[in-house]
Amino acid sequence: MSSTRALEKALADAREGKLASALASVRMIAQRDPKNLEAMFVLASLLADSGQLTQAIHHYSRWFAVAEPDPSMRVNLPPVRNNYANALMAVGRRDEALMQWREALRISPDYDLPYIGLVRGLIECGDAEGAVREGMQGLARKPGSPLLVELVSEALEAAMRLDEAVDLLRNTLDADPSQPHLRSRLLTALNYVDCPLAESVAAHRAFLDRAGGTWRPAQPDRTPTRPLRIGILSGDMRTHSVAFFTQAWLQRRADVDALVVFSTANATEGDPMRAHFQRLAHDWVDCTRASDERIDQCIRERRIDVLLELGAHTSGGRLLALDSGPAPVVITAIGYPNSTGHRAVGWRVVDSITDPPGAEEQSTETLLRIDPCFLCYTPPAEAPLPAVRGPSPGLVFGSFNLANKISPRCARLWASAMRAADEVAGPSTLLLKNAAMADPSVKERLLAMLEAAGIARTRVELLPKTPTIAEHLALYARVDIALDTVPYNGTTTTCEALWMGVPTITLRGDRHAARVGASLLAACGHPEWCAENEESFAAVAKALAGNQSERARLRASLRSEMAASPLCGAAAYAERFHAAIRFAWHAWCGGAPVAR
Repeated sequence: MSSTRALEKALADAREGKLASALASVRMIAQRDPKNLEAMFVLASLLADSGQLTQAIHHYSRWFAVAEPDPSMRVNLPPVRNNYANALMAVGRRDEALMQWREALRISPDYDLPYIGLVRGLIECGDAEGAVREGMQGLARKPGSPLLVELVSEALEAAMRLDEAVDLLRNTLDADPSQPHLRSRLLTALNYVDCPLAESVAAHRAFLDRAGGTWRPAQPDRTPTRPLRIGILSGDMRTHSVAFFTQAWLQRRADVDALVVFSTANATEGDPMRAHFQRLAHDWVDCTRASDERIDQCIRERRIDVLLELGAHTSGGRLLALDSGPAPVVITAIGYPNSTGHRAVGWRVVDSITDPPGAEEQSTETLLRIDPCFLCYTPPAEAPLPAVRGPSPGLVFGSFNLANKISPRCARLWASAMRAADEVAGPSTLLLKNAAMADPSVKERLLAMLEAAGIARTRVELLPKTPTIAEHLALYARVDIALDTVPYNGTTTTCEALWMGVPTITLRGDRHAARVGASLLAACGHPEWCAENEESFAAVAKALAGNQSERARLRASLRSEMAASPLCGAAAYAERFHAAIRFAWHAWCGGAPVAR
């Protein structure tokens, strides 16, 4: 077989999830012909996909050493520079990555992939406004480019310009409705802004209208009691917030014939949680390069009975791969706080607080309520012990949620809590921490928003991301009371605050994303910290602020309370979760429709 044909076969194997086999084949070609530029490039690309980034960078460097002196290779330089930059960015060599993307654009200004990398890179480097500028330049050259629109909307969100991101997505979709990825991006963004409930519901339901492909649902053996072949479709089976809520039900395997993970995210070199999930799975299918059609085929080939979809419209989601119904039962859970609006997704895991009776009208799926809570938190092993804040004047409120979750309404809510607390505990301050705080323009925008709500800049401290989870959690020693966000509640952040002994106040809203805090607090035994309106939110803050001895008691006891509660009860949660899976399977075996 010629080298070209062998490389084509290796790439086909990679697209089918056979990454190890593809790598072995390309290595052999590269060893036989060390100056084969095509083999060097394919090897570097596959190594990057498999998470072997240091080796990938080495082979990209070899490629440039051979190719750059050759004028005939000039046309190939921009694509290789783009991939090289992606690998450099992934290992933290950010300045080099940005330089490679800019050089690729200098050589080929109309090549749009470097714009995409550059926008992503600038966001990661904490320059959201720079990312917006570069993205807008790209759109000026490639008007309406779906990839660029998606990335510019992400940059606008990173810059806390969410309304502009929503407008850009809506306008693009009005001009060209046939862009499901942009529609997913819009649906995700709507969870963060103060979008009327009816509008959000209608937008998610409209996703059904774009159903593509031939509907040919899988039809396996309909025996209700047989062991099930369960699949997980996710880009977050790694060190990620979704993973902290996935572990509990993965441990229970009694009635599972096979557990297959279809991973849709690039591997991260040395990620311990990814390695943990790989050990738990019977089969791990790397779908990073796989097309939607190939993922459909992989699910069918492995005869999956129940597919657990954990990403929906988020960046790790691959809903379009489910268009033809590759698994008879598809359940969405954990990763997305709303309905998917997808015809193949028949069920959604919730509870009676996040989705009380009547919430069925907000969902295209049948609701699977696994009370008392739809989540179970697995605390990180490296979490330090709760520590009491050292002596310092005034009360400290805190929120370590994403900057995008801090809406103007949220700022006003927090201001009311601080004013109420000031009456009983003296002037309070606000400590905010998230990755976006490394970006000066975002910091300024956030401070201006808080100031407009009545929180003076002098009362706010902003902290950027910390290198480790342990350092992140240790900062809760500086917080007396944590404040949840609206309209999109925190999830992992709320659990982390509680685990570190910090009482957390939430506001019950009118939809799932705005009721997660209420569910978490009820599950850990403190529903009294959930407010029904702004006035009661301030009242809860005032009561906690005025009771220093109770806060000290909670700092010492809240972790043990939480550990003994349903919020951390892994064994009981696993039973409930698997019972819900079995219920959905029984319904399908009895002739229930695959989807609504």
